[in-house]
Amino acid sequence: MDSQDQRTERPSERTTYRHRSLESDDRAIEGLPIRLVIALVVGVAALSIMLNMLGGVGEFGETEVTIEWEDDHVLEESQLASTLSFSIVDDEGNDVDGSTVIVTAGSAQLDDPVYVDGGGEITIPDHAGLRQDQNTGTLEVEIVPPNDSNYVDEQSNPEIVLVNS
Repeated sequence: MDSQDQRTERPSERTTYRHRSLESDDRAIEGLPIRLVIALVVGVAALSIMLNMLGGVGEFGETEVTIEWEDDHVLEESQLASTLSFSIVDDEGNDVDGSTVIVTAGSAQLDDPVYVDGGGEITIPDHAGLRQDQNTGTLEVEIVPPNDSNYVDEQSNPEIVLVNS
């Protein structure tokens, strides 16, 4: 053999083949230990549960308002143009000043909406009424809370009921 026929490999050019068994592999995600992956999964699950609980709370500081009738809010058609007394209250029964009450047609007829700013009395116009085939009907009540407050009116309010006399 000539010295030219002998080939030597450099250490950096050698190829090493390792055979590993999957049973002894304790890595979860390439290069990460299994305990770290478990901690990551549990942390993400806990975070999603906490965010879901916070999402169900709703907005802070909003207080629902509703109307409370001091008189009976059932009127006969012959009683139209009479005055009904009311008060606007929050969830705890405290009076809310500065609200606007709007009465509109429900299943009963009302040509134009009735607006009441502040005050605790509303007069249902005498041109409101029932259709010929109706025995009862309703006028819907909406409350517009003061602009500079945390009051909202998202739930339905007690309606004014008209009955055929």
